[in-house]
Amino acid sequence: MEVKPGYNLTEIGVIPEDWGVDYVSNHCSITTGKRNTQDNVINGLYPFFVRSKEVERINSYSFDGEAVLTAGDGVGTGKVFHYINGRFDYHQRVYCLSNFSQAIDGYYFFLFFQSRFYARIMQFTAKTSVDSVRLKMITNMPIALPPIREQKAIAEVISGINDLITSLEKLIEKKKLIKQGMMQEMLTGERRLSGFNGEWVKTTIDECFTVLRGSGLSKAHLTPDGANSCILYGELFTTYNDVIDVVYSSTNSHRGVDSRAGDILLPGSTTTTGVDLAKASALLQDNVSLGGDINILRPKRELDSAFLAMYLNVVRRKEIARETKGITIYHLQGGDIKNIIIELPDLSEQVAISTIIGTTDCEIRSLEKQLRKYALLKKAMMQELLTGRIRLL
Repeated sequence: MEVKPGYNLTEIGVIPEDWGVDYVSNHCSITTGKRNTQDNVINGLYPFFVRSKEVERINSYSFDGEAVLTAGDGVGTGKVFHYINGRFDYHQRVYCLSNFSQAIDGYYFFLFFQSRFYARIMQFTAKTSVDSVRLKMITNMPIALPPIREQKAIAEVISGINDLITSLEKLIEKKKLIKQGMMQEMLTGERRLSGFNGEWVKTTIDECFTVLRGSGLSKAHLTPDGANSCILYGELFTTYNDVIDVVYSSTNSHRGVDSRAGDILLPGSTTTTGVDLAKASALLQDNVSLGGDINILRPKRELDSAFLAMYLNVVRRKEIARETKGITIYHLQGGDIKNIIIELPDLSEQVAISTIIGTTDCEIRSLEKQLRKYALLKKAMMQELLTGRIRLL
């Protein structure tokens, strides 16, 4: 391996020559908690760290100070890390690293530890996952030790990005709650928009839609950059929401059933629960190939499909779910939901409602895109700063 001037090759890789390497056990104390998961208290006074990313609450504390915590076993092994400076309690299978030496900054240690620990524990198993963390996996782990001023500078930069990420996550959650409230009020007529006061008309799915079924298209037919856009039923769960305005998959070999702009799509089967089949998406594109196991509701008259998809998802979800059949595999046939009653405002109000909700949804997607960019930026900066490829001092 080529090593640039000013850098040394060490057991943890190439690092600046003025950085040291030492073991975790020489720079902190390591303990485990005495609590069980069932000791949690809803809305308790203090954080309670268990073996997951979610932080519980509790009314007692056994530690007060700066610490890094990680799961000792369970699904979070090697993947769950927490940093705290304050009072907390923790599970008996959670490791607490604390009482850091003067040679290491606690938050810098948290960043380095979480970036390297999973790879380290995977060295101790021939499997694709590790069941539990043994103490020596932590104590004998080598860590890079930049000068303490540089550690603090690295910690400050990454902490700033974390604050941005946290604030964005909170804003996104707030926007989602606002959208949820808007949908519940507007799609039921509980809240009317200014200028609309006409009666909503009762009708049925059968009176409004022709019910069709997709066919003849599977994963085997997918082709990157194919000539024909297509949607498989599984993508209705994983890729698309209330409104489909961009189609991501394509095919050359088989077309299935072609869409018309305004079709509403519902998946036809699942192995999870029947409620999951009550998920409608309005497709706004013509000539999209629709694969098997997709129920297609094709409007018989002019309707705002975005409004109808949202309405079915929020107001008629339970009724649709009741029409599903199966035990281990749940099925939904379009014909089974024909008689479900729906209540519709006139077309102009449908459009106004879907536009307002859609605008909020666009704001959420924009924020989520920004959040992904910050997450990638954080990952890149950590890779550069924690190896010394970029120096802050």
